Formats: sequence, C-alpha cells, structure tokens
Amino acid sequence: MAESDALTRAKARHLLRRTSFGVTPAEIDRLLSSASTVGAAADRLVAFRPKGFKPGGRYFSNVHDAWFGWMLKTTQPLAEKMTLFWHDHFATAYSKVQSVKLMAQQNQFLRLNCVGDFRSMVKGINRDPAMIEFLDTTRNEKEIPNENYARELQELFTLGTKNLRGGEGDENYTQADIVQIARAFTGWSYSRTKPVFRDWAHDYDSEFGTERGPKVVYRSTGGFGPGGASFSQAGEGETEIDQVVDVIFRHRDWEGENTVARRLAKRLFEFFVGGRFAQVATPSVELDAIDEVILRSGFTTRWNVGALVREILVHDRFFDSLSDRGRKSVRWPVDVAVGTMRVLAMKPKGKYKYVPGGQYGGLLDHLRNMGQTVLEPPSVFGWDWESSWISSATLLARHAFVRDVAARWAEGFAPLALVSPASGDPAVVVDAVTEYLGVKDDLSPAEIAAFRGFLGGPVDLSSDEQVRRKIHGLFVLVMQSPAYQLH
Repeated sequence: MAESDALTRAKARHLLRRTSFGVTPAEIDRLLSSASTVGAAADRLVAFRPKGFKPGGRYFSNVHDAWFGWMLKTTQPLAEKMTLFWHDHFATAYSKVQSVKLMAQQNQFLRLNCVGDFRSMVKGINRDPAMIEFLDTTRNEKEIPNENYARELQELFTLGTKNLRGGEGDENYTQADIVQIARAFTGWSYSRTKPVFRDWAHDYDSEFGTERGPKVVYRSTGGFGPGGASFSQAGEGETEIDQVVDVIFRHRDWEGENTVARRLAKRLFEFFVGGRFAQVATPSVELDAIDEVILRSGFTTRWNVGALVREILVHDRFFDSLSDRGRKSVRWPVDVAVGTMRVLAMKPKGKYKYVPGGQYGGLLDHLRNMGQTVLEPPSVFGWDWESSWISSATLLARHAFVRDVAARWAEGFAPLALVSPASGDPAVVVDAVTEYLGVKDDLSPAEIAAFRGFLGGPVDLSSDEQVRRKIHGLFVLVMQSPAYQLH
C-alpha cells in the first residue's frame, strides 16, 4: 500500500487529477504544503461534508449548464466527481423523466449522499421520483408487476450479473428473484416531487400468495441456503422495498464474500484507476486489490463510501499509470471541459453559456459533440468508458473545444498570466506550458521536440503580442495531445 509513501509532486498531481477537474501548479503546492504522505493527502481529499446544491432552471439546458457551473466553481471537486459517478451508476435520463425538477432533485440527492452509507443510498434511490419514473416503478401494479426496476436494482445497482471470480455458481440472481422483487415495488409512484405508496396497488400475499408463492429470493444463489431469504417476514407493504435491500446487502458469492461490496469496489476502482483495470476481465490480481480495500475500509460493516474511496486512493494500483503509460485512463468529456476552463481560469458567458472564443459554441453543444450530455445518459447502463469515449468525431470535438477555449482572441484567456517563462528559449517555454498543464512528465521526447519545433526558435519575451500568439498556439497543441486527453 502507498499510504505511508512520501507525497511527491508527481503523486500529488495524480491524486488531484483523478479526484478533481484539471489541476494547477498552485493546487499541487497547496496539497504538498498540507500533507507529507499519500495517506494524509487522501484523508484531506475525502474530508468534506457534501453541500446541498441543486441545479435550477426552467429548461433542460438551464439545469445542465447550472451543474456545469457548479463543477467549475466548487471547492469540493471530489464531491462532484462522485456525483458524476453516481449519475452514471444510477443512470436516469431527462428524455424519459421529462421533468427538470425531478432530475435536479435526484442530482442533489446523489451529491448529498456521494460519500455516505451506500445501503441507505440504495434505499433512497428506491424512492427517488426520477428513478420511479425512469425505470417504470410507477407502472408496477399488482395485477401485472413490472420487472424493470427489480432487474436493474440487482444487475446494475448492487450485485452485478455474475460472480467476479467466475466459475462455479457465477450467476448472482435468477429470473425468479426478479419476479419476486418486482412484487415488493408494486404500488409505488410519485406525486409532484414526492414518492407515494399506494396500498391498494400493492401485491399482498393474502391476494396473490397462492398464485405467486412466498416472497422469498435467492433460493439458489447468495449463500442463503435452499430456503432462500424472505423480504416480508417483518411485514408487508411500504417497508418491503427496504427489506429487499437489506437482503441484497447480505448476498454472498460462491467464495463467501459480500457480493455488493465486491461489485461497488470494482466499479470505483474502474472509475478512479481506469486504464487496464477497467478494460480486462477481473483476474486474481484485480480481485485481490478489491478485497484489500473492502477489508481495510470496513465497508461490509459500515457501508461508508468515503472510507472505501480513501483506501482506493492509497492503494498501489491507483498509482500504476505513473510508471506505465499504457495504464492511463481516458478523461471523461465533462472532465476535459470543466478541467480546461478551470485550469485556464475561464468561464462560460451569457444566457446560453457559450465558450467565449473560436466558434462561440454553447457548452451543451460542445459536450454533446464530445459524447457526454449530463442528465441524459444513453441508457440505463450509463456511458461506456475508456476507449469508448474516443471516436473520429468525438476526438475532433475535443480538439475543437480546447481550440475555442484557448482561441487567440478568446475573452478572458491570458496565457502570460498563467505562465512566465524564465527565458525565450523554446525548451524553457515548452517546459513552462507543459508543467502548468500537468503533462510534462507524460510526454515522449518526440512530442517535446515537436512542441519546441512549433515555436520555430526563441520567443521574444519583450513582445507581448508575439508571446501571446506563440504561447496561445502551444497551449492548444498541448491540450490536443494524448497526454492531456488522458490522465
């Protein structure tokens, strides 16, 4: 474990890049001055109390841009990174929900619970009106139970479909389990922004027990034995959806390990570590790392997400990409967009939140072109990560975004205020710009030589216009490089 390792500048930068949106040399300096070890730095990064921000606005674009603005100015960037993670994990789309109020309310819920008790969070998402609409709980009634939420609650939100080790008994649930869990959610709907339980629409044993059997799940999986586990012994009705979650969180895989804990720890490893960890089936080395962070965080007893994240941030695997460029992770489009504007100290402008340079396009259009519209994930599975972020079209969109943000005459972009080379030597200028953008250590000799060649010779530091023009172009080229698009 890297917990007791000295906090070097490279490790501080890596921690901040993965837990924030972009990072400036000043932010690295502040972390180095407040922590001497990796463990102390991780403690500092996760030690926040989430704020109750709720993006407002009458239209979808307003709520979208309001969240972007909050990510841009927040003093709790890890809270927003975690809110993004949960938005992908509990994927819910405005195109079906059709209510900006419900989407904004869910966004606030995810933020407030982003590093809290995961079991309580799942119970809360059961009752979230946006989710009730999105996965058809509101259309789940006793006569014909709707199975959508029962399926995704297990497949995506908690258990996953298969045991992570694979092999014997690798299925975590069966169709019979989906059918029974769907019964627990019958009768739930919402009124305006509040969940509502309609007793008359709920499936009670007294009415359907003979036909549908007892409310028992996991007779053949989960380590409960052939008798399975009942979610109605403590009473039927409104409390059943909580009892179902309690049963799910006791589920064990065929190795006897907690299935929910392993599933979430793997997802968080993929989110924060990325690269190879996220791209291959889970071999023993990955599963060993998953079990280590679960044990060290006490996750199966407290279900505290913040403690689990902290252990991932101090794990050796978290720092793999510092020594192996092949394990770099592709930055999410939102990360590129927010991070670029933060690092260049720029803000979107006007009523329609446009990028103040180049083609003057709106944030929503830029992000849609890059392949990620927040509050509108492509499906219940959320977004595909890593290499799926990159195509010929989305890569061009990324290049267009950084070009426009750092356009030569972009409003607010002041390269001379960001970097002050000690001399006009091309090597010194390239070092200054790449160090500021945090990619100096990730560049190959060929890339560095290409950047120096772009300058074409010494830069005349006595000429503001020449310096502005040359450094502007260098900023754009560096931000369009793979080193900047990865982290």
